[in-house]
Amino acid sequence: MQSRDRYRIALLASYALALHGLEALLPSPVPWLKMGLSNIITMIALYLYGTESAVMVTLVRVLLGSLLLGTFLGPAFFLSLGGGLAGVLSMALALRFLPGLFGPLGISLIGAFFHNAAQLLVAYLLFVQRIEAIVLVAPVLITTGVLAGTVNGIAAGYLLAEIQESGGKASA
Repeated sequence: MQSRDRYRIALLASYALALHGLEALLPSPVPWLKMGLSNIITMIALYLYGTESAVMVTLVRVLLGSLLLGTFLGPAFFLSLGGGLAGVLSMALALRFLPGLFGPLGISLIGAFFHNAAQLLVAYLLFVQRIEAIVLVAPVLITTGVLAGTVNGIAAGYLLAEIQESGGKASA
């Protein structure tokens, strides 16, 4: 990896981390329910620089975000890590094996679905171990994931269009 690539990943990761921190300050009807605004930056990294960069942005955001928010190695950390990796990898696979089929909105919805599915799996395997509880919370999580994925996909699509208009690559 070249130093320019590392710089871009660090810059995108800092944007994702800032959105993650900002989101932690916003009121939420349920404490663990978030919009996942940092996934906008993950999508930009994925579209502009590929899977490896998007995974790095996700890992940096999850690790540093959990250290800064005091959730490192707690339930929120594992839920964020599992969801983040599942989301970014599912988006990358969709872009690679179904090229042109989905725009940013569709890719975001795929990522949101797999993010939430992975969080439910992690919650079941590590914390809850009662399928009734998972089945009870799944509709709320999936519904909010679809809403968040829609907002994030529209925002990422808009930003990607702006970046393309300004020359095809993000200036770093």
